[in-house]
Amino acid sequence: MTVFAPWLLHDFAPGEGERQQAHTPELDTAGWLPVAVPGDVHRTLVAAGRLPEPFYDRNEPEADWIQEREWWYRTILTGPQDALAPDERLRLVFDGVDTYATYYLNGEVLGTSQNMFREYAFDVTIKLRPGPNTLAVRLDPPLQHVNLAQVPAWDPEIVKPKVAMRKAQFGYGWDWGPVLPTFGLWRGVKLRRERAARLTGVQFATVTLNATHTFAVVTASVEVERFATDAPLNAEFTLTLPSGEALTRQLTLEAGQTGGEVSFELRDPALWWTHDLGTPALHSLEVRLLLDDQPLDQLSQQVGVRTIHLDQSPDADEPGTRFFRFVLNGLPIFARGANWIPADSFVGTLTRARYEPPIRLAQQGHMNMLRVWGGGVYEHDAFYDLCDELGLLVWQDFMFACAPYPETDELAQEVRAEAEYQVRRLRSHASMALWCGNNENQWIQEMRYLTRATGDLYYAKILPEVVTELDGQVPYWPGSPFGGNDHNSMLDGDRHNWDVWHGQRPIVRQFGDPIGLDRTPEGVSYRNYAVDMGRFISEFGMHAAPALRTLRRVIPEGELYHHSPSMDHHNKDNPKNKGDALMEGTTGLPGDLAEYLLFSQVAQAEGLRFGIEHYRRRMPHCSGALIWQLNDCWPVLSWSVIDSDNVPKAGYWFARRAFAPLLASVKPLEGGGAEIWLTSERREEVRDTLTGRLMDFAGQTLWTRDVDVQMGHGQSFAVLNLAAEELHADGHHYLRLESRGGQFEASTHFFVEIKDLKLPQTLPILEARAQPDGSLSLSVTASQYSYLVHFTSDEVVTFSDNFFDLEAGQSRTVTATHPVRALRPEDVELKMFQARQLQQ
Repeated sequence: MTVFAPWLLHDFAPGEGERQQAHTPELDTAGWLPVAVPGDVHRTLVAAGRLPEPFYDRNEPEADWIQEREWWYRTILTGPQDALAPDERLRLVFDGVDTYATYYLNGEVLGTSQNMFREYAFDVTIKLRPGPNTLAVRLDPPLQHVNLAQVPAWDPEIVKPKVAMRKAQFGYGWDWGPVLPTFGLWRGVKLRRERAARLTGVQFATVTLNATHTFAVVTASVEVERFATDAPLNAEFTLTLPSGEALTRQLTLEAGQTGGEVSFELRDPALWWTHDLGTPALHSLEVRLLLDDQPLDQLSQQVGVRTIHLDQSPDADEPGTRFFRFVLNGLPIFARGANWIPADSFVGTLTRARYEPPIRLAQQGHMNMLRVWGGGVYEHDAFYDLCDELGLLVWQDFMFACAPYPETDELAQEVRAEAEYQVRRLRSHASMALWCGNNENQWIQEMRYLTRATGDLYYAKILPEVVTELDGQVPYWPGSPFGGNDHNSMLDGDRHNWDVWHGQRPIVRQFGDPIGLDRTPEGVSYRNYAVDMGRFISEFGMHAAPALRTLRRVIPEGELYHHSPSMDHHNKDNPKNKGDALMEGTTGLPGDLAEYLLFSQVAQAEGLRFGIEHYRRRMPHCSGALIWQLNDCWPVLSWSVIDSDNVPKAGYWFARRAFAPLLASVKPLEGGGAEIWLTSERREEVRDTLTGRLMDFAGQTLWTRDVDVQMGHGQSFAVLNLAAEELHADGHHYLRLESRGGQFEASTHFFVEIKDLKLPQTLPILEARAQPDGSLSLSVTASQYSYLVHFTSDEVVTFSDNFFDLEAGQSRTVTATHPVRALRPEDVELKMFQARQLQQ
């Protein structure tokens, strides 16, 4: 029922709104601002000119006053003109309110809420009048609801009130995010007219799948709330297969019964696979609830036939360790992907159109898993729908991160209600692969204080109870990282590698070992990934600057230089010069802004490639590598591989090649030798000839080796061993790996750091041709070896490929597109890695 007039917004000093009758029909709303629902207070104020753009320059503190005010939403709600039947009711449903709210209808209090992460509903059958009604929502300053005496803290000097609130934690600042705690009706509001009973949950599950994938049994179950009948009810299930065939089942819920299940037997089922292993086939499930053949309620969802399992069996080849690998439809997989943070600081403004570009880039980047990190939000339905459609698994954290959480009765009740709501909402998505209790809480607590984590009531009891009771299909894991002697163990469970970026020592650690720091270029070198023998790396990464056009939106022209006050404000990691040590060891320190943007992206790209290749070579002993992080919530210098304007960094393109299902890589050996490895995650057998060429930058071939290879899914092994004396391991030579059958993309291995290479500096020749569809065909040809050839634009341009190397005489064609207009050759600029120290 679309019955809401446009919403209005106004702010008051705490307690002043009621005194000024903001909740009553009689209020004069002159001066109130129009506000979108779903939406956000901050963006409304920016649009009205009451708040400077908070992302620009150092404006962020200009928004501090917002969290000290109370914010009122008002609308006119039209009640039905016709009389309700005796078994009908009206329910006012708020899908998401941020955060402490009081609800008023025609001046009377309906109720309150205190959790951003769950739905609230109010029975307004008696209170709603025919015709216009005044609906008001008061949002209080969150901190006034926090009892600081009940807030646990790791450091008594740093008490974080946010942990007592069921509110997005990242809004209070993170090492990649601003301090912009939000307010608003951040998800939809609806009035539901319901009769007799309603569907409260539908679950779809694959309970049987035979080894040959020729037979499956799936179930569909319902949960029902009866509010005005004990009579028998009928549930009608329609499962529409990808072929278009519709299968139906009927279920009778006898008098008083509130749930039931039906099953479907499927011959040669169309399975849901991640996109790299097959087709993410989706079925349509529709459930109708009926009383005496009259429809009461209906729910529909896209679902997938698939099984998911977490294998933690002992790894016999590495005694004392256990696997941590996902098994999809009986097939063990290597999770290749990234961590997902909220795509905007103002989550109420997000739409499917905002979600699709970064998620599609993840799929195109050969990723098969995204981890929804626990300091943000349970994402919008559009996020999970897109992952279902594009064939990406989802690791779903519950919303707890990097802090001790109070274990009060009140908070425990909220956590249970939140978990029940979210598990019901998300459990039937084909993409759901794991429920995880939190981000880093047990690890940090026990690493620092050697005691049980405050919050274990949730991670060890409430959350697994809810997952078992309401899901029972998707596995649960207590935290990330978790498992082993130390909760960041290399022997068991999943692991976060921050030893490299933060220079933490020792890298190999036992429970209780002190933590040291080495932030020298050697201490933060990405080559330290090579000592990580972890089972599943669920976080690892390093900083890089965003694109120049992204920075120009938020950095004043006079501060567009490395470590300017505004640039450092857009780097929330401390100390601010941490990335300098990484660049110093990889590219050398930058001399100007252009070099900083390029060098930081090169250091990230080479580091991610090195780490991904190392972890993938260790398959199956290591079964996952999730980059920290895929995306940003604002324009920032961060670990992301896609910036806030959806411009992929060099790191994205390097990771895309390193994540390709069939990978050829080089493993350096002590003493100067090397092994060439091939790693396959293709379902079909691979037969190919791998060619290795030792080259110099003048284009001369020193030697060539050909190796015939044959391998199956999930295999990774060395195919060629090269002695040190064969390699000429200096700054004049490189090793080139190619597939004679074109089954994997050619790659280059250098023997020294980028700063020590004797790279040619001649820019390739570009031929740009406008196409009838408005795109540009960009053909580049190199006369000499060209490292990091890439295209840039001040326009919103998408490139089909970028940040690649070309050998002498080699050409490559890239397509450039713009979302709304035809491109001209002058819209695009060709660049490569050119540094002043290489030209001296």
